[in-house]
Amino acid sequence: MHQEAKPIFILPNATYIAELIAFAIILFVLWRYVVPPVQKAMKDRQEIIRRQLEESQRAKEQLASAEEEHRKVLAEARAEATAIREDAKRESQRIIDETKSTAQAEVDRIRERGEEQLTAQRRQVVSELRTEIGQMSVQLASKVVGESLEDDARRRGTVDRFLNELDGMAADDGAQPSGQR
Repeated sequence: MHQEAKPIFILPNATYIAELIAFAIILFVLWRYVVPPVQKAMKDRQEIIRRQLEESQRAKEQLASAEEEHRKVLAEARAEATAIREDAKRESQRIIDETKSTAQAEVDRIRERGEEQLTAQRRQVVSELRTEIGQMSVQLASKVVGESLEDDARRRGTVDRFLNELDGMAADDGAQPSGQR
């Protein structure tokens, strides 16, 4: 009987060694030719992600800064608008006051001019009336008395007395209430 030799489990056989060598070659090829480009791609990708995170952080900071600046500008604009409104109110009030004072001055000037004109017209009317009434009274007195009052001094005295009486009557009429004339 011939016994076949059983392989010893501890000692590797040739197939196992060939498989081991093939595995080592594959590992070497992978390590040499595949891993570096994959690592480079991973590093590049990590660098891109890191830059994007930094840019995102900077963008957030810029956004916060821009929002703060926007709030400041908006507050300044509101304050400026309020100041402009207040200035406009003050200016409009000044214009109104100036217009009122100008209008009042014009009214006073017109009233004064009207009073002057009335006074001048009154003087003229009184003068014309004196002349007419003087002539009429002289004519009337001449007819009634029958004598000629051609003397200027007497005529003036008569006319002045008559006009003073008329002025006295006009003053009495002006003193009465308007409903009792």
